[in-house]
Amino acid sequence: MPIQQQIFVFGSNEAGVHGAGAAYVAAKKHGAEMGVGQGMTGNSYALPTKDHHIKTLPFPTVAMNIHHFLVFAKRNPEYQFKVTRIGCGLAGYQDKEIAPLFHRAPDNCHFDLAWRPFLGDKKMYWGSF
Repeated sequence: MPIQQQIFVFGSNEAGVHGAGAAYVAAKKHGAEMGVGQGMTGNSYALPTKDHHIKTLPFPTVAMNIHHFLVFAKRNPEYQFKVTRIGCGLAGYQDKEIAPLFHRAPDNCHFDLAWRPFLGDKKMYWGSF
């Protein structure tokens, strides 16, 4: 089986200002481009949890953005997605709110260990950010 390219999935803002948290790491180490607030650049995928003014997006909007990512992940099995605790840092959501939105994630999505209590033992985990 060929080695899959790893993609770092992080919570972003729609303005693509990657100045703190996992977004900062994505910009410095995984090729996330400033000004790109959603989608794949470099070895990263920006998943918006904040708006253009750096205000937390409403939960239904975050859920919709997660759904779009999951569709993308399913359509791109050649990648291994290392999903951080999307929305659970600077955006202020709790793990118990966000993690369950990833229950139907395809097998090429691997998660932060902090989500094991919410996603169970059948998912793959990559560690912790």
